[in-house]
Amino acid sequence: MEQCTIAFIGGGNMARSLIGGLLNNGYSADKIHVADASTETLENMTSRFSVTTFTDNTAAIADADVVILAVKPQQLQTVIRQISPHWQQSKLLVSIAAGIRLVDIERWLNTDKAAIVRAMPNTPSLVQAGATALCANSHVSSQQHERAESILRAVGLALWINDEQQMDAVTALSGSGPAYFFLVLEAMQTAGMELGLPEETARLLAIETGFGATKMALESNESACVLRQRVTSPGGTTERALDTFEEGDLRGLFSKALKAAADRADELATQLGQDYD
Repeated sequence: MEQCTIAFIGGGNMARSLIGGLLNNGYSADKIHVADASTETLENMTSRFSVTTFTDNTAAIADADVVILAVKPQQLQTVIRQISPHWQQSKLLVSIAAGIRLVDIERWLNTDKAAIVRAMPNTPSLVQAGATALCANSHVSSQQHERAESILRAVGLALWINDEQQMDAVTALSGSGPAYFFLVLEAMQTAGMELGLPEETARLLAIETGFGATKMALESNESACVLRQRVTSPGGTTERALDTFEEGDLRGLFSKALKAAADRADELATQLGQDYD
């Protein structure tokens, strides 16, 4: 990975995840800057990662090639307006704040031809098993594309989306998706306990089953449909359970749920994109 200088504004969980992933992939700690208002957060960053820390955002980005905005969506407008007077066209801005559209970031940054990437990582990035979609504006160079992808790939899968409108679907699928799997695990554990299994036994069996099924899907070239069919014997127990899911319209529920999440993502993007003055 190219060793350019990366500045993180915000030292929360996702920033720590990305920094940990970068360092695990051989990135130099002295090439990473972190700015945060909390001195406790910065002390933790220094002791854990040996990165350079700042309480001043503008000082942190001064000589950075890539600036990653890792603050809450509600804070993004304030942060961007703060750094705007100090922005240089050579820099790449990467926002991992959920829901904020490129057009709003461009307006707040107020710099001609600013290179901006919007990224949507998910919480498994915290364990280097994330899934991230990225979308770039027209001013991002091929080198900057590679830089942004390399940074997010340090914590898992990174895919480019050409149409920003698809980011709401990404939010609904992979952004919110971990919660759906946790709900399935919770439901399986509860059902196992209702059938008489001890709580810890049901929990471990549900978790390992989910992990094993996902690992099979990752390592196979076959579709999920084919894999499902291979473990479903005609007239067997799995078929009976799947028939019950189909009778309850499980597929329809997932479709409605993801549509609701995508609609909410669009609503939030409109709200968060409003100028505060």
